[in-house]
Amino acid sequence: MSLAQHSEEPLPVRLLAPVGRVFLNFLGSMGAITIFTFQALRHCVTPPFYWRHLIRQMISIGYYSLPVVGLTAIFTGMVLALQSYSGFSRFSAEGAVATVVVLSMTRELGPVLAGLMVAGRIGASMAAEIGTMKVTEQIDALTTLSTNPYKYLVVPRLIAGLTMMPLLVLVADIIGVFGGFLIGVHKLGFNPAGYLTSTFEYLEVKDVVSGLVKAGCFGFIISLMGCYHGYNSRGGAQGVGTATINAVVSALILILVFNYMITELFFSR
Repeated sequence: MSLAQHSEEPLPVRLLAPVGRVFLNFLGSMGAITIFTFQALRHCVTPPFYWRHLIRQMISIGYYSLPVVGLTAIFTGMVLALQSYSGFSRFSAEGAVATVVVLSMTRELGPVLAGLMVAGRIGASMAAEIGTMKVTEQIDALTTLSTNPYKYLVVPRLIAGLTMMPLLVLVADIIGVFGGFLIGVHKLGFNPAGYLTSTFEYLEVKDVVSGLVKAGCFGFIISLMGCYHGYNSRGGAQGVGTATINAVVSALILILVFNYMITELFFSR
């Protein structure tokens, strides 16, 4: 299109054209992610399986993420106990502190904070590793050697993320509740037996299950975004950096979105 023809376009068209381009790019990205997801899921249920790589990814996601998740959980439980006591003391409802701590950790803070921390650690690592292999043509070399890149690189990470995140969140729930117990007993003066009774009195199986379902979903999202952006990185070192940023940001946003959707599914009635 010539400059003269472009200048003759109506003003609303010129103003809305960037919005249209962004929307079309968004639809294209969603389509590419959907295709990538279905291909990865198809390879998850068909042999061959690379068990050594799967175990390595499970150790990387689960075991090596324990320190950062544990520290986040225990300080979150401690702060939650202090803040709950400070607020409930205004209404003479200090006895509800233990219940608030355990419900908040199991339903919401445990899976969400663990997901955010693991996304920053694992999502970036996956995108950087796979992105580097992509720009250095190592993925093309795998194809040349008759090794499916999805089965070798993507499937172990997806399965490891899906299985390890619930275990991490379960540990985070226990550590977070323990942190609240420490503050409640040693700083706020609660009776240990009474605090434990209040902790388990109103806790239901659905509260724990909802958090574990969130954790599995978040683990799959983190692995999927890390693999997708790394697999589709372009442009050398700068492209790998961009893919790493996109993997972390997209994983964080999707965690928050799916957190609401799963909460609505479990607790809307």
